Amino acid sequence: MTNRVYLDHAATSPLRSEARAAMDEGLALWSNPSSPHAEGRKAKQMLEDARARIKASLDWDGEVIFTSGASEALWIALNRAKATRRIVSAVEHDAVFRAAPDAEISKDESVFDTDTLLAVQHVNSETGVINPVSAMRETLKSTGAILLSDCAQSAGKLTLPDADLLVVSAHKLGGPIGIGALLVRDFNLIEPMGGHERGYRQGTENMPAALGFASALEAGEWTTTAEERANFAKELGDDLLTLGDQTDYIFALAHPSISAQALLIRLDGQGIAVSAGSACSSGTLKKSRVLDAFGVSDVVAARTIRVSLGWNTTTAELDRFLEAWKSLA
Repeated sequence: MTNRVYLDHAATSPLRSEARAAMDEGLALWSNPSSPHAEGRKAKQMLEDARARIKASLDWDGEVIFTSGASEALWIALNRAKATRRIVSAVEHDAVFRAAPDAEISKDESVFDTDTLLAVQHVNSETGVINPVSAMRETLKSTGAILLSDCAQSAGKLTLPDADLLVVSAHKLGGPIGIGALLVRDFNLIEPMGGHERGYRQGTENMPAALGFASALEAGEWTTTAEERANFAKELGDDLLTLGDQTDYIFALAHPSISAQALLIRLDGQGIAVSAGSACSSGTLKKSRVLDAFGVSDVVAARTIRVSLGWNTTTAELDRFLEAWKSLA
């Protein structure tokens, strides 16, 4: 679709050309990386090369378990970690609550010990708020609790926080859909489950996608500068919900009078793609659980959309959105 402005990168970003080329290379040499023959050994070599490149790009010195995406990585972390008590923040992605439906919601008086896992996302997918995960890590060190952080919206964009388990996803940063990873500080933190990835994940490894993931991380650069994104945020004015330390690429935007559903329809009609929250819940009419946890009133939440930028967003596209937004005043 030509002449459209895509501002829903928090849901998924377009595939970078570097990632596509790397995947083509992997597909041309495809074999099962666990097979003992020459073809399998070559595939294994390429898989391990991708793993090393991802660790280098993320400045991670622990272990990397490839998964089918962030949701699977969260499931492994929440269900295989050596802790029987799971505490999660109220603003976590729905995938956390699906993976651990019996988890406790974190409260100020929560008590942590060596049998506890705490899950706190790095960047909220609906508001762009950055949580102080590294500071929490310092607080938890004396308790022996395991800290898990969902970094699907920050990997490749911000420096990763200090945590025991981190979840990353390729398609949020210009890599392919269907590949993610669980970063593990020490394999002793989780129970093995048999199968592949040194026994910590089942299913044949997706080597071509892993190569695409590595290449997307290495490409790195964005079309817009940090200054241009800051200027865009400034132009949003009072309509921008400021709920904490804010990224410069995910924004929660509340209109003074028009409902979120009507805003999506009108903006889509003007050739602009945005959303009303995370992709798993934006099609519902009920109030966002995340906005509720952030203390946003029902009235404001009903008029709030999400605008999210990505690696190929241009200043011309940002200007076009601002023009369209002002036309709805």
